[in-house]
This record gives sequence, structure tokens and C-alpha cells, in this order.
Amino acid sequence: MNIEELKQQFVNKYGEGEVSVYFSPGRVNLIGEHTDYNGGFVFPCALTFGTYCLIRKNDKKNFHFASLNVENEADITFDQLTEPVGNEWFNYPLGVIAQFVKKGKTPDIGADLLFWGNVPNGAGLSSSAALEMVTGVAINDIYGYAEERVELVKMGQMAEHEFAGVHCGIMDQFASGMAHKDHALFLNCDTLDYEQVPVKLDGVKIVIGNTNSPHKLDSGMYNQRVAECKAAVEAIQPFKSIKQLGELSWEDFLGLQDKIEDKTVRKRARHVVSEIKRTRDAVDALKAGELEKFGQLMNGSHDSLRDDYEVTGNELDTMVEEARKIDGVIGSRMTGGGFGGSTVSLVKDEAVDMFIEQVGRNYEARTGLKPEFYVAEVGEGSHKVC
Repeated sequence: MNIEELKQQFVNKYGEGEVSVYFSPGRVNLIGEHTDYNGGFVFPCALTFGTYCLIRKNDKKNFHFASLNVENEADITFDQLTEPVGNEWFNYPLGVIAQFVKKGKTPDIGADLLFWGNVPNGAGLSSSAALEMVTGVAINDIYGYAEERVELVKMGQMAEHEFAGVHCGIMDQFASGMAHKDHALFLNCDTLDYEQVPVKLDGVKIVIGNTNSPHKLDSGMYNQRVAECKAAVEAIQPFKSIKQLGELSWEDFLGLQDKIEDKTVRKRARHVVSEIKRTRDAVDALKAGELEKFGQLMNGSHDSLRDDYEVTGNELDTMVEEARKIDGVIGSRMTGGGFGGSTVSLVKDEAVDMFIEQVGRNYEARTGLKPEFYVAEVGEGSHKVC
């Protein structure tokens, strides 16, 4: 759907008048999974598909939320802005507005909002972060609140915590809000220091494989991993003063792992610390043009997520196994929170068509699910369209 069509949809619903349009992208994480809430490094890039928000102030004391992707709408009055409503989709934008209110920035007048997104829901490509960030950027702009972009990122993360019950790290919102076209973000999730690294993939494409087995971060499994990482930190603290696993080097972990008596908790920590090292090594490899090494590190990432962190599952493992059988695949791994969702693969140009055909056929034969594939373009972060 193009911008003019979206504007017409807005007019059909809310009436004639000027309307502002904003966009925030989904993201794919190239490497660095489940490190963000442990204060480690991640390496995501923005995609060219995402979520649009069309917005206009109204003359009421409420916010009206509507979406072209789902049917249910909501009128939320000013005295309801700080509480989630069941498990409704509009909790994501509502949660962001609540963060403004908590900062003492209660609007004097409401607004009508219409959303449309082309990030596949449940694909693990951060449709929720795109929805949060596009709301934050839109509200910040039309109400003139002048919050810094990094602050909007933090507000999006808090909305996810408080209104969706998912104790996510900051990677998804940061990538959606801060990324630049043709670059990936090398982000330290502890300090929020970051570097825009050019994504130079001469002769190679990023191919996202949607398993169509939707991931469910709110199932409790994600929050369980967060708790297990916290338990690992508590086991290590009597022997080394740390607040999060991201403070440990790989050498530190090797010397301290026996202090973690719970074998499951030890495995979780091993993934996190090794993944942080892999991410740093992968960024160095990309900068040096060593794509084969980058691909090997991607493979190692998936294997660690499968064996030590146990967040992959049959569908993701099957797609990765089939991907790695194809000549011309440099590396393949799950991306996102796991428990379903998508894979990301680096595929040589001449192998892309064969990859999509053969991996798609073999995956469907093994799982009974029909996958979808996207040859990704690295896009721009949140911005006003018009």
C-alpha cells in the first residue's frame, strides 16, 4: 500500500484534513542473540519493511487507535493512558504514550492514529518495536516534546516491559529507531555506545526465512531465560563483582563456570558470554571483508542458541539445517527471540533462487509448514515520511 492510499484510508476513517505520516522499520539481527538484556553486544540492521503511523490531533480528550492490519479499535481517554487493556494490540502504542505521561508530558488534546505494517507478525523481525518506535517518533514530533531519539528508544523498551509483559533488552527498539541505510549497528547494550558499520556484501544477499511458526515471547520462556541469566550472575558474584553477564570475558567465564552449580544455568551463561565474543569477532570480520569467517560465526551462534540456550525448536533448526546444505550459503542462523520466527542467511547471489526453492520445498516436506523468504534490503531507521 503506498502513502497516498494510506492517507485515503485515514480520511475515510477520520475525515478530511492534514495528516502526518511516520515510518519505523523492522529489524534483523545478524548476530548477537539474547545478549542485549545481559549487557552484551548485538549487531542488527533495519529492514525496508516496517510500520506506518498516520496521525492528526483531534478536538477531544482521547486517543483513537485503529489499524489496517487488525479489526479492533479503541478510544482511550486521558485518565486511561497509564494502564494496559487486556492483551490488545494497541497496548504497544498506548504504552509509549504512557511513558510521555509519566514524564509529565500529558497532552492538552488527543489524536487520531491509524497504523499499517508490512512486517510479518510473529516472524521475529520486531513488528512490536516498529509499532512502539513509530508511535514515539510521531507523538514526540506533533506535540513538540523534543525528546532525544535515544530517550524514545528507552521509552519504547519500557512500553514493552510494562504493557506487553516482555522483559526485552533494548536492541529491537534501538535498531528500529537509530539504524542507518546500508549499515548495521554494533551496539553495546550496557553503555548504549554504538557504531554504524557499513554492510558491504559484495556478491552476497541477506535472505530471511520465515518459518511461519510464530514466536511467542510472551509465553514465559523468554522471561525464564532472563531469570536464568540473573541466577548465573548471582552464582558468580561471590567470586567476581559483576552486575550482568556482559561484564565477563570468555576467559573469565572459563575460570568461573564451575561456580555455577546448576547445569542449565551454566549453559545459559556459556551461550551469552560466547555469543558476545562471537559478535565482536564477526564485526571485525565484516570490516575486514572476511565474509566466510562471518558466516562461520553465524553458524556457531545458531548452534549455541540450539544447544546451550535452547530457544530454537524444530522449525528453526530444520530451516537452518536445510540452508546449510545449499552450495553458496556462507552462514545461517535463527534471528530474534526464538521459539519460532525467522532465520537469517548469507547467500551468494547466484545461489539465492536455488536457496529459496530447495530450502522452501525441503522445509515444508519436513515440517508441514509453508515458509516465506525475503531478500532483505538494509533500510533507514524511524523517520517522518511527510
